[in-house]
Amino acid sequence: MLIVDDDPGIGRMLRPLLEGAHYKVLWVRNGENALVQAVNSRPDVIILELDLPDGDGFTVLGALREWNVAPVLILSSRAGVADKVRALDAGANDYLVKPFAPEELAARLRVLQRYEPPANDGPLLESGGLKIDMATRTVTVNGSLLKLTATEEAVLHILARHAGKLVPCQRLTRAVWGVDATTKLSELRVYIAGMRRKLDKHGGKNLLRGEGNLGYRLLLETDHEYSAPKTVF
Repeated sequence: MLIVDDDPGIGRMLRPLLEGAHYKVLWVRNGENALVQAVNSRPDVIILELDLPDGDGFTVLGALREWNVAPVLILSSRAGVADKVRALDAGANDYLVKPFAPEELAARLRVLQRYEPPANDGPLLESGGLKIDMATRTVTVNGSLLKLTATEEAVLHILARHAGKLVPCQRLTRAVWGVDATTKLSELRVYIAGMRRKLDKHGGKNLLRGEGNLGYRLLLETDHEYSAPKTVF
């Protein structure tokens, strides 16, 4: 479980409460670290405050929903109906206002732990020999399972959601590393190169295309038939 809240009082209260209920708890105090931990640790549930020192929690929620399907509970001092509606529409699964009763929080977390993505969603993408399934966290090329790092998996899921379309570098770095991630462009290129090698090894050659410094595109089967090659980075 991941707690995202810069209030030390909340962290000190929730950690023993949740660990006593046998949750493994990670606690971070800003949005950038929240996204890094979400990528690396893949928590089963995320508790998210909307007011964070490095930005708005809605930005973090939007970035998470680019690639992450874990249940999100908003735990915030914002009690307005507009914030609740906006959060739920943006992909939050529940909303609890501070101050709160620990027993109610525990009950809501038990409900979220039973949450499962709809079974009829199917794979995120099937194109040619490529199949990407977020529910099972599997990527296969021509029947072969790709062993991706956590960051590679997150980047590929974002590209798959927008398959065939250019995804700007800034959008990728923001979703994976946080709102201020301009220094991560070179690191993004390293992960793209690693994914290309793994895709190529199993017959998925040229599935990832770079378009200058603009961004990257995950090609669909039809793109290979009708698109002329471009310079890749």
